[in-house]
Amino acid sequence: MRDPNDRPAAPNYTQACIVMFGVNVAWILVAIWAIWGFLAAAFLGWLVNGLINRIESARS
Repeated sequence: MRDPNDRPAAPNYTQACIVMFGVNVAWILVAIWAIWGFLAAAFLGWLVNGLINRIESARS
């Protein structure tokens, strides 16, 4: 009988997740830019940047 703990390691999808996060943020900002204009997209980008910086400072 096969040992239930003898499984291959799960693949690491961290890099794919980071890339797809960037792709999704990019198309969302382009859609906001197309609908409400550059200032709304720039403001949302500034807010996301602040959130990322806050998470980075909390983790270190």
